[in-house]
Amino acid sequence: MEADRMPNHVQNWVDVAAEEDCVEGHAIEVLVEGTLIAVFHDDGQWYAMDGMCAHQGGPIAQGHVAAGCVTCPWHGWQYELSTGIQTINRQPLQKTYSVRAIDGRIEIDMNS
Repeated sequence: MEADRMPNHVQNWVDVAAEEDCVEGHAIEVLVEGTLIAVFHDDGQWYAMDGMCAHQGGPIAQGHVAAGCVTCPWHGWQYELSTGIQTINRQPLQKTYSVRAIDGRIEIDMNS
């Protein structure tokens, strides 16, 4: 069976910030291994995605966060936080990352 030959996902959890740095309903930008990532705290959940909008590179972390989505401040493109799917064309345009909070710290899996 081909699935048996697939390598297991090797996690690469990187500590990026303190939980208190990202308040509920907002986001922060972090630079991890040369990649700009937006980390969101929305409705008690943590999310992380590419920090530059797929449309024209706008700063996603500076966008409006509501109802599980972020709206880019430059041109209004909107993405689902959990999937990176653009809400109009329903395409996964933003890379997302697994994120977790442990002992007051936020970690991102750079291999997700």
